[in-house]
Amino acid sequence: MDTAIRPDVVIIGSGVGGGTVARQLAGTGARILIVERGDFLPQEPENSDAEAVFVQARYKTREEYQDRNGRRYRPGQYYFVGGHTKFYGTAMFRFRESDFRAVDHEDGVSPAWPVSYADMEPWYGEAERLFGVRGQAGLDPTEPFRSAAYDHAAIAHEPVIADMAEKLRADGLRPFHMPSAVDFGPGGLCRRCGACDAFACRYGAKGDGETRLIRPILKHPDVTLWTKAQVMRLLPGADGRIEAAEIRREGQVIRVEAPLFVLSAGAINSALILLRSAGETCPDGLANRSGVVGRYLMNHHLTGLMGLMPLRVNDTKFPKTLSVNDFYHGLPGDGAARGNVQMLGNIQGPMIRAAYSWVPRPLANLLGRHSVDWLCMSEDLPNALSRVRLLANDQVEIDYRPGDRPAHDRFVRHVKARLGRIFPLVLRHDFGIEAPSHQCGTVRMGDDPATSALDGLCRAHDHRNLHVVDASFFPSSAALNPALTVCAQALRVGNHLRTAWRNDDLAA
Repeated sequence: MDTAIRPDVVIIGSGVGGGTVARQLAGTGARILIVERGDFLPQEPENSDAEAVFVQARYKTREEYQDRNGRRYRPGQYYFVGGHTKFYGTAMFRFRESDFRAVDHEDGVSPAWPVSYADMEPWYGEAERLFGVRGQAGLDPTEPFRSAAYDHAAIAHEPVIADMAEKLRADGLRPFHMPSAVDFGPGGLCRRCGACDAFACRYGAKGDGETRLIRPILKHPDVTLWTKAQVMRLLPGADGRIEAAEIRREGQVIRVEAPLFVLSAGAINSALILLRSAGETCPDGLANRSGVVGRYLMNHHLTGLMGLMPLRVNDTKFPKTLSVNDFYHGLPGDGAARGNVQMLGNIQGPMIRAAYSWVPRPLANLLGRHSVDWLCMSEDLPNALSRVRLLANDQVEIDYRPGDRPAHDRFVRHVKARLGRIFPLVLRHDFGIEAPSHQCGTVRMGDDPATSALDGLCRAHDHRNLHVVDASFFPSSAALNPALTVCAQALRVGNHLRTAWRNDDLAA
């Protein structure tokens, strides 16, 4: 696609949201331009080298953000074709039915979504098939209704993880097989290399945005991908429709016009693009009549627990096969303390040293070999003061104000005590805003244009030809990994746009 050719659709970002919408429109005859600020991630030995990934931060962006106190830091953002799914842990959970309804929490209310689980259910099934999710229905005590079983059987536990599942059952819990997007099994690409969660896959086995979405649709002649091309801002016309995107590519600033724009740059960068697009007609940024753009930033409360086994080496290659949801709706006698428990990828010595530089290398390596690693995840609550700000000279401030943190701490203490019945020592590490811990909520959707930026199909209330389709649309964060929900909603949005295209009204 030459710059002189006007596309029908410009999709900004190649992660789950943008890639899924592009897949839905591919083959309709619509000319699709996908704009990705990064490049294809190279397949190289360093993909699975913990020293390169964590200590050297080989793949992490070199840009800096600052917090509200002015402390500058290098965020855990990754700019590659496929987005953050290149480094995710393959977990593909459906949100629970209650996650789409208003729920009271200790620090406030988790608001209702403008869509229900029933609206999403068929698209969840399609998303699971699209990403090749492996799982087993009927074991998760909080599992919502399903219209069909998983297409692929769950990945079997390796011996250490099977032992953990048995010990948890003996303690009265109901562990289940974690739904995971990996090309595993006879003839599959997974080699059980031991580097998956937080690593890029050297072998293309991970069900990520590149392998499952972008590469297949590039076969369509009407789909073009621009890499190393950053959208700086969107330009609205007098009628409120978006006329063009201003794109920095190969040292030039290019104006690209189209009838339809889909913004899928992630919760931080989608908000920044909208704020950066402020002008005479939209002084507070695009889609921001309500003033919510950049606000309500949420970031799951994530805490890692290392259960130490002094006399046993954990030789598990793929540990993310087990999860526990017995406490998803609250602890016994403490309904506010709630969340999901799942396996982390095996912690290695370099990961420990990246977080705690004072730990000697031999000790870090020893801890990594003799630990079983768990993740406790709780819901963060939306707070209008928790926000992304665009400062002078295009600097970025993340003023993050977590909600319900004391309840998460009580949940973690309970899980730690339960694991203390299995391990002689359990260590704790809390992940902060520096990590891309499922950031969401900055361009929230809702029924009321006075309190939301988008409608239930992720279309901007203020701009009929602009959809924002990434985790920024979340009104609440739930307490489960967001990728499958982003994909399911993107399938809904893409189906709507595909129907509109066939009716010759792409921006309807």
